[in-house]
Amino acid sequence: MKNIYHQPFESMLFMDNYIEHGGLRTQQSFKNNQNNKPLISIITVVLNGEKYLEECILSLHNQKFKNYEHIILDGGSADKTLEIIKKYENKIDYWCQKKDKGLYDAFNLGMKLCRGEYLGFLNSDDVFTPDALSYLKRYIDENKEKDFIFGSVKKHWGILHGYKPYKIHWSWGFYSSHSTGFFIKLSSAKKVGLYNLKYKFSSDYDYFFRMIIKKKMKGIGTKKNELFGIFRRGGFSSQVKFKDHFFEEMKIRLDNKQNKILILCIFIYKFLKNFNKMITK
Repeated sequence: MKNIYHQPFESMLFMDNYIEHGGLRTQQSFKNNQNNKPLISIITVVLNGEKYLEECILSLHNQKFKNYEHIILDGGSADKTLEIIKKYENKIDYWCQKKDKGLYDAFNLGMKLCRGEYLGFLNSDDVFTPDALSYLKRYIDENKEKDFIFGSVKKHWGILHGYKPYKIHWSWGFYSSHSTGFFIKLSSAKKVGLYNLKYKFSSDYDYFFRMIIKKKMKGIGTKKNELFGIFRRGGFSSQVKFKDHFFEEMKIRLDNKQNKILILCIFIYKFLKNFNKMITK
């Protein structure tokens, strides 16, 4: 039986079984590619994100490059998240409040709602730099044959940048970016499929492995000084225990039929190197 997450997905204009929805699409206003300006779809997933959501929204709406659509998926917030979304309803292309099965399920729903030539993610507690989409447009123009782009992102300890695809076999350090700097052609995303919900913590690694190794897609990393976004500590990934992340990574490697001897070596090396983290409750 084929894995449904590996299959091409169909796009849709509106969400089914929502609690509430709105935005420009519900007013029959749809954006498209313009002359030499590809439409960029940006997905924001949020749950109880009132603290940073407005800053996140404004960082996109203040972009110098304007041909984008913004899709916001709220997983059922109990704070003022929905109030903030409605404040900017006439600038948001589509928003929806709907119970989901977690972060990666919401990512999948967002991808199905995209109409742009390229899609990307902007987490609700992160922000784009003012030139992010302008940088992206230039890289698209100069690399039309590429399937995806990893943009440089600032974290609390420094800047993530570069792209080394050969490292994907043994390291998470093969790519430069947090999801805030990842952009992919919608046509290529459909070939890769959706995020696999079997993996609760590291489904992005499975997605990238399929994208790079199985589908043999080509990408590029941007220059270090051309910063796409700023990643704020305290998001989903920082809340996951190391050992949960570790064991799921090993499962993903096995499921993707990586070399078992290599997996064993990686397991032993990482287990010993991070032993104190492994025994932490």
